[in-house]
Amino acid sequence: MSQTETTIVATEDRTLPAVVYGLYLLGLVNGLTILVGLVIAHMNHDRAGPRMRTHYAFLIRTFWIGLAIFVALAILIGVSAVLSLVLIGIPFLLLFLFLWGAVAVWFAVRCVVGLVYLSQGEAYPRPNTWLI
Repeated sequence: MSQTETTIVATEDRTLPAVVYGLYLLGLVNGLTILVGLVIAHMNHDRAGPRMRTHYAFLIRTFWIGLAIFVALAILIGVSAVLSLVLIGIPFLLLFLFLWGAVAVWFAVRCVVGLVYLSQGEAYPRPNTWLI
């Protein structure tokens, strides 16, 4: 790596990815800030340096995976709620509500782990992973 590339990588702005991580974590309470964070991540993904690009890719992927799982669980919770009227859906309703909480924990852990890598100035090592 040349001296110029080293200087550029060393001076990458870590503020906006940190803001997006914070908006995602805050969004677990209100939901709306996750969308704001997603817009910021999409707007800055192509303009970011190589290290921060991995964080933006990780954040974007976290949103879409989380959204897909939440929508699937919402449908299953709705079906289970209807079936719980005849008592057969109650165990499934409880299971899917538990999974809803587990996905929220997964989302939060991904954000915290990303913040740890970001605070150390490192690229996210596996931005395309489904887990952490």
